[in-house]
Amino acid sequence: MDLRFVAPDLSVSPQITPSDVGVAASQGFKSIIINRPDGEGNDQPTSAQLMEAAKRHGIEARFIPVESGKVTDADVAAFKAAMLELPAPVLAFCRTGTRSVTLWALSQAGHLSVDAILKTASDAGYDLEGLRPRLEAKAKGADEGLAPAKARDVVIIGGGAAGIATASSLLKRRPGLGIVIVEPRNHHYYQPGWTLVGGGVFKREETERSMASVIPKGVEWVRTACAGFAPERSEVILEDGTRLHYKTLVVAPGLKLDWDAIDGLQETLGRNGVTSNYKFDLAPYTWELASTMRGGRALFTQPPMPIKCAGAPQKAMYLSCDEWKRRGVLSDMEVYFHNAGGVLFGVADYVPALMKYVDQYGINLKFNENLIAVDGASRKATFRVADGDETREEVRDFDMLHVCPPQTGHDFMKKSPLTNEAGWVKVDDQTLQHKDYGNVFGLGDGCSTPNAKTAAAVRKQAPVVAHNVLEVLDGRAPNAVYDGYGSCPLTVERGKVVLAEFLYGGKVAPSFPAWMIDGKKPTRAAWLLKEKLLPAIYFDGMLKGHEWLAGPKVLPHRPTAHDAQAACVDPSSKKVA
Repeated sequence: MDLRFVAPDLSVSPQITPSDVGVAASQGFKSIIINRPDGEGNDQPTSAQLMEAAKRHGIEARFIPVESGKVTDADVAAFKAAMLELPAPVLAFCRTGTRSVTLWALSQAGHLSVDAILKTASDAGYDLEGLRPRLEAKAKGADEGLAPAKARDVVIIGGGAAGIATASSLLKRRPGLGIVIVEPRNHHYYQPGWTLVGGGVFKREETERSMASVIPKGVEWVRTACAGFAPERSEVILEDGTRLHYKTLVVAPGLKLDWDAIDGLQETLGRNGVTSNYKFDLAPYTWELASTMRGGRALFTQPPMPIKCAGAPQKAMYLSCDEWKRRGVLSDMEVYFHNAGGVLFGVADYVPALMKYVDQYGINLKFNENLIAVDGASRKATFRVADGDETREEVRDFDMLHVCPPQTGHDFMKKSPLTNEAGWVKVDDQTLQHKDYGNVFGLGDGCSTPNAKTAAAVRKQAPVVAHNVLEVLDGRAPNAVYDGYGSCPLTVERGKVVLAEFLYGGKVAPSFPAWMIDGKKPTRAAWLLKEKLLPAIYFDGMLKGHEWLAGPKVLPHRPTAHDAQAACVDPSSKKVA
């Protein structure tokens, strides 16, 4: 648990689990207040489960659900009453803790000074400065609703690879630009490294940095979650209800790993032989299984596209097979690759090299098979098998199951006016400018472009967005273009990688001459790039605005009246002129 002390009678935290309730009880908490509504995210336990856990541990619980971005006076009154009625100390929580600390702050208006309230929240890790006008109004006995919007040159949603890289590229081009990053997490992860954690090459901690250490100097970090968007007013709505006004907006929220879309998966992750390199805390378990198994059946799954790093499910499989081969137990293993799609890899040029390893490891390929349920205790996996126009379900036993979860847009994005029907930020495939709002851009895993969702794609997208944002701020039309570049270093064995690089339409696009790295063959040079160079390129290059081999292609600018209008937005019409 990430407990944040607020007052002698109150601490707040991000989402907790039923097992965390027992931890809270052992630490002396007498009550919990649940501020997150049920059903807000697929990864959260229900209020009933949490209240049952509280009952088991002899502490009281109160359910005061607050909609993200809409903390009402009625919510504040209910919270204040609960604090008076419940035995102290109390632990209050929501998705990030922001709504809980906001309720406390508003409940103290008129009792504590506004400065004292804001400092207390800041000491707990929450920036509520945008709440100041509402706090001051409440302290005077008035109700002036939400805080007035603040104007920023650029507001960036998301502190992942896309958000940080874009902020750094912007500052490289224009130092002193007013940039805000909205990100509730305290940690930043090099997710491409988790494959190598699961393969016993990296330590998990090598892939983690503090968020504070990667956010560029001069960028304001708002440590809360985004709750919604009002693009017709050029505003972002934060979880505490305050709003940020922007001249330009960059939306880089990433995507959601939908673990709950597979029945029974959540309950067995991390035990019963069920693992996934798609989670920071589970990748070591993948290596534990691969390095200790001496025989049995191992299943590796891949859901329908899109997913981040389409080669990652295969990488886990190849590295596990390589370990079993090294220990001389591969002949005692049955290995299956269950792919919801119909091909091994989406770019055909790289399939021959991969098929050699499929044959070498004796892997059984199962196409058009999608994992839909897991019974961890019985070690059984259920697949929906598509056979022409018909489907059927098949159950298979396993000793090891590596799962790649289905992936979708975040829930708060799906409800926004910025996304398409599938929940992805709808942008132009080349300029990455939003199709309806000209001062909005999107990039990374959460946008609608039909490229592979990889960190390599972000490395190429961030400079394009940075250039085009500045064009719009200067009253010109975007003229930098993204060509769909993506890369997937497919680790086929420890020490060799097939370096797949491609553009829109699956066109092969190698960055190196064939004598250096032939991407269609497994090479030691590509492994050294993956293991030794790419982490440094990520942390010390991309996240710091260095655009080595990633500078944007800029088309000639024609300064016409039409182009000048194209950079302007008419919010009322929701159109780019």
